[in-house]
Amino acid sequence: MTDLAGADAGPRLLSVNVGMPADVEWNGKTVHTGVWKRSVNGPQMVRRLNIDGDGQGDLEGHGGEQRAVLVYQIASYRYWEKYLGRADFVFGQFGENLTVDGLADDQVCIGDRYGIGGAEFEVTQPRVTCYRVGLRMGEPRLPALLVGHHRPGFYMRVLREGNIEAGDRIEKIGTGPEALSIADTDALLYLPDRDRTKLAASLRIPALSPGWQQSFRELLADHADGTRPDWEGFRPLVVSEVVAETPEVRSIYLAAPDGTPLPPAQPGQYVTLRIRGAGPTDLVRSYSLSSEPGAATYRISVKRESHGAASGFLTANARPGLVVDAAAPRGNFVLDGGPNPVLLLSAGIGVTPVLAMLHALAAASSDRDVWWVHGARRPEEQALAGEAHSLLSSLPHAHKHIFYSAGPSGRLDQEKLLTLGIPASADAYICGPAAFMTDMRQALATIGIDPLRIHTELFGARSAINPGVTSRPTPSPHPPAGPVGTGPVVTFVRSGISTPFTATAANVLELAEACDVPTRWACRTGVCHTCATPLLSGDITYSPEPLERPATDQVLICSARPSTDVVLDL
Repeated sequence: MTDLAGADAGPRLLSVNVGMPADVEWNGKTVHTGVWKRSVNGPQMVRRLNIDGDGQGDLEGHGGEQRAVLVYQIASYRYWEKYLGRADFVFGQFGENLTVDGLADDQVCIGDRYGIGGAEFEVTQPRVTCYRVGLRMGEPRLPALLVGHHRPGFYMRVLREGNIEAGDRIEKIGTGPEALSIADTDALLYLPDRDRTKLAASLRIPALSPGWQQSFRELLADHADGTRPDWEGFRPLVVSEVVAETPEVRSIYLAAPDGTPLPPAQPGQYVTLRIRGAGPTDLVRSYSLSSEPGAATYRISVKRESHGAASGFLTANARPGLVVDAAAPRGNFVLDGGPNPVLLLSAGIGVTPVLAMLHALAAASSDRDVWWVHGARRPEEQALAGEAHSLLSSLPHAHKHIFYSAGPSGRLDQEKLLTLGIPASADAYICGPAAFMTDMRQALATIGIDPLRIHTELFGARSAINPGVTSRPTPSPHPPAGPVGTGPVVTFVRSGISTPFTATAANVLELAEACDVPTRWACRTGVCHTCATPLLSGDITYSPEPLERPATDQVLICSARPSTDVVLDL
């Protein structure tokens, strides 16, 4: 690899690297990626979103105004050549657009501005940890190594379009506020023992990309302390009462066997039940709590589904004295205590978590504007209607709108929602079928509600996050093909799959993929926590060890293996 490093004092541009996205086969999948860059000679035009001849395969994680140009340093090339024992690197090896001499990650700061040739740039964020740089390098560990060794590289946005070419001097033309280096910024997001003072300082840097700002706000808020479970694994609870709400819905009250009050749950949370005797194997399902805050028991309201083994068993057989195993209340779909108007929007049995929120508002004698919008098929099928009406009557600023798909009002849809006058300042909570929630989210965005204040709850499998993997038809979740495994049993609750761990899977993520269970991941090396999944019971080991372990009730499935039977909310 020929370079110009050391040819003259000061930072210099050694290479301009571009490449258009292409399909690459990987682990039985097709990845659409632009990580393969090649060095180009002569002047290259830098535009607001990228360099001419360059493109990104996944605009969710790469590219766009905030990530127009990726920079990596020749000093890091030399470092990795020695560390990895390699001598085959070429410019663009790390997927960067600009290979530079100088501009070290521990010296460049967020908000710094640079002039190169006829263009000007502003530093916006470190490189996003992504498996594709490991794919390009043939080194799966690389995303974790870049973070752990404090050599991520960084993105810049384009302040002034212009031509650049190899050999150009790099001139610093502005210094970002707060002196927060790329290495420090990267560590704040991905490494433990983060400095809260630096976290707060990061939010005072206008140039920091919005995505990283949001991540740092969430870290400062530190919601985890309020949502950790009150007990680990499963504990027995006994059915104390069963109430028929409609011909299809039963409310089931769960109590501690010794009669002591159960720990309070946050309004909107759910419990996961392990039901024995409902079939040849135990059934594990999750149900929202519909009870009022501070109740000594938990209430779930279960609708009998035509092909639902667990709901069929509970609605037909739940009687006082029946014992079920329950995991502690969990979930981040919880009511915010702020002053904004609140929209509680549901369809069918999706009423249960928002009813718990309504209980909490009534118990606090809230003076917030409360919008209660619900869709059902017909009045006799509307579960818990009288209870909701009574609670709304106690609130001074309540607005109630009920839609019956089999009645004159018709089905609740986007068009009807837009006519209700819901304020754009509302915090919205939506629960119901997946298609309903998608439609309602789109309608609320049209109203002008900030997407960050639109919260949804889904008990089926969540949508997958598999960056760069091209979409393809996938079957419903199923046991993995081939011989039955001999390892601990892994239960994916949302997908309704229980299967022994197999020797062909390196980790739980690979087992889930073999079962076509929808998964969420980005780095696949225990760095980014995209794959963090609630661990309801069981024990795991990690290989490789994550750079930062998740909370005790979470597991990073991309590097986890079960050491006992485990139950995952996946």
